[in-house]
Amino acid sequence: MSIAAAYLTVIVIWSTTPLGIQWSGAEVGYEFGVALRMVIGLTVLLAIVRIWRLALPWDKHHLQIYLAGGLPLFIAMSTVYWAAQFIPSGWISVIFGLTPFLTSLFASLMLGEKSFTLGKSLGMILGLAGLIIVFSESLETAEKAWVGVIAVCLSSLTHSFSSVLLKKLKPGIPAVSVTTGSLIVATPLFVSNSLMQGLPEYIPLQSLAAIVYLGIMGSALGFPLYFYCLKNLHAERVALITLITPVTALLLGNLLNNETISHNIWLGTGFILAGLTIYEYGKYLPWKKHWIRWNRDPL
Repeated sequence: MSIAAAYLTVIVIWSTTPLGIQWSGAEVGYEFGVALRMVIGLTVLLAIVRIWRLALPWDKHHLQIYLAGGLPLFIAMSTVYWAAQFIPSGWISVIFGLTPFLTSLFASLMLGEKSFTLGKSLGMILGLAGLIIVFSESLETAEKAWVGVIAVCLSSLTHSFSSVLLKKLKPGIPAVSVTTGSLIVATPLFVSNSLMQGLPEYIPLQSLAAIVYLGIMGSALGFPLYFYCLKNLHAERVALITLITPVTALLLGNLLNNETISHNIWLGTGFILAGLTIYEYGKYLPWKKHWIRWNRDPL
């Protein structure tokens, strides 16, 4: 698959994932929903690895790679599934729009990349302003919505850290193998957590369909394609997928789940997307030249 096709597919999957997360946990518990999703995804991936005869080494270096992918995956997915109980599905994608900023921060600290230019700094400020607007809306929307916002922020933080850590470890194996190894690490944790909470007596068709969709598309296909993009593109450019998915996720939540989109949420989303745009393309804006000239010769 071409990089462009993989990039587009990830956008589609990430746009539908927040709504799938909400549906998959309805009436069965979020622990069961995410655990069954991972079991399905891991089963499909193990079959792919066997059929394609892909390498799945377990030496020290590759074990570090699987741990770097699996443990943050458990934390990030558990927190975002838990958060989906308190906030609309579209909000999840909006808050995940902060991922490029967090990725940039970790890339600066862990990879020595220069991330704090004028445009990127302004973009981060706008993104933070958008988050504040969304958070203020959560305080007025529901009693525990603010808890969901904080949980998704933690999930985004963990996801960004894992992305940069995997980039630093430089996996030399196919993306499918990285994903499979990561799920081998993470899936027992998800299953154990689900068993501790108890299994549901009944699984609604909508929940089951969402779990299967997320297991196959979100985990077995989405994760490898994401790692494939991460392997062939700059980590921050991969994170720019979140420039598109907040809007599409909000619209899908409104259309398919009757979720209300307030003016404040659109405003916060606008700030985050504007921040992302300036963050990535600020170096091409004409005012940068004037800013540099003013700094060099303010008189």
